[in-house]
Amino acid sequence: MKLRDLGLDSWFEKHVQALCGPEQSIARVVAVDRDRFVVHDGSGEFSAELLGKFFYGAERATEFPCVGDWVCLEHHDSDQFSSIHAVLPRKTLMKRKASGYDDEFQLLAANVDTALIVMACDYDFHVRKLERFLVLVNEGKVEPVLILTKTDLMDFEDIEDLIDDITEAGLQVKVLPLSNVTGEGLSAVQALIKPRETYCMLGSSGVGKTSLMNQLVGTNRFETQVVSANGEGRHTTVRRHLMLLDNGAMLVDMPGIRELAVAEVSEGIEESFEDIIQLAMSCRFSNCTHGNEDGCAINEAIENDELDIDHFDNYLKIQKESSHNNKKHIAIDKRKKGKNASRLAESKTRNKRMRLNPSDYES
Repeated sequence: MKLRDLGLDSWFEKHVQALCGPEQSIARVVAVDRDRFVVHDGSGEFSAELLGKFFYGAERATEFPCVGDWVCLEHHDSDQFSSIHAVLPRKTLMKRKASGYDDEFQLLAANVDTALIVMACDYDFHVRKLERFLVLVNEGKVEPVLILTKTDLMDFEDIEDLIDDITEAGLQVKVLPLSNVTGEGLSAVQALIKPRETYCMLGSSGVGKTSLMNQLVGTNRFETQVVSANGEGRHTTVRRHLMLLDNGAMLVDMPGIRELAVAEVSEGIEESFEDIIQLAMSCRFSNCTHGNEDGCAINEAIENDELDIDHFDNYLKIQKESSHNNKKHIAIDKRKKGKNASRLAESKTRNKRMRLNPSDYES
């Protein structure tokens, strides 16, 4: 396998020449498990450690490697151990505010071409929830595609109504209905997946991501769990992992997302709520707060049923959330850097002991 089969192109190759030393090689991060990085260099997967000098020089959490990144490696001890010296610039990056924490950001995946937003049409789908997914994906400069699963549980007319709701909300996204049970719609999803392109799946637990993964792989490689009476289930994926499909495409599977809190965003909001941004430009005053001002185009559109008020309220909520996160990110990164520094030191000490006395760690 060549590196180009893993997604390396001329854009990345230019950065390789600038960042990687003559004794270093290139690999792609396919999994991150705490302090352990799994990389693929075209010949196979192996472990790599983060170089301390690079680690301490990072100013922000987003500078650390994540799944999908390309990294510069140096091999040690007859290629049994490797260290990461640099992370190549990213074409795309998806991140979110970590669920349940006020001061953590989670990197989801880098260098993804298309995000498959998977939502079950019978219980999981909500326009407001879709808007949040689109903000996250658009901010990362990734192409979004919505896959509405479990269509076998609904009438065709009801599914059409859901798609109409998306259009009426002013959302720009390709929609692919799918039934993992009957297979209807699967060919359209398969036709979307192209060789040497990287895809990821986003969605809540139990919406059919694992079943779709098995359909794309062609075998029951991934275990699915029994769904509950209301159609919900639990996704068995516990970490993000980039996998190679038989057709040459790459797919990042992710654990189910229970709560979608967006990180600091700007372009994602502008693209996902383009209709509102365009309306605001027509307000009489440039600093219009869209409250009680005369000549407010937003209020006029709502009164004339040209703009859905729930759509606008969700825009305000996400904008406020993003602004709050943006103010905190400097302090966040400093704390996270200090926490990771301690963790890295402990990891390096443990790994050194394992190399010197491997029998002490054998089960």
